[in-house]
Amino acid sequence: MSRSGQPPNLKKYMDKQLQINLNANRLVTGTLHGFDRFMNLVIDNTVEVNGNEKNEIGMVVIQYLIR
Repeated sequence: MSRSGQPPNLKKYMDKQLQINLNANRLVTGTLHGFDRFMNLVIDNTVEVNGNEKNEIGMVVIQYLIR
């Protein structure tokens, strides 16, 4: 969420290639296929990048957690 308490407008990123940094220094790239008001993301054609290694993992749901 942004500082204003409103979720960011992700519509402009629909069907575009994204690079997402996750916890534990994990990096994934893929196409944003969908999202909800809680900022859960559906990413298609997802590839996990670990150094020079790439692992194709297909469609994934990335859940936004507030800690």
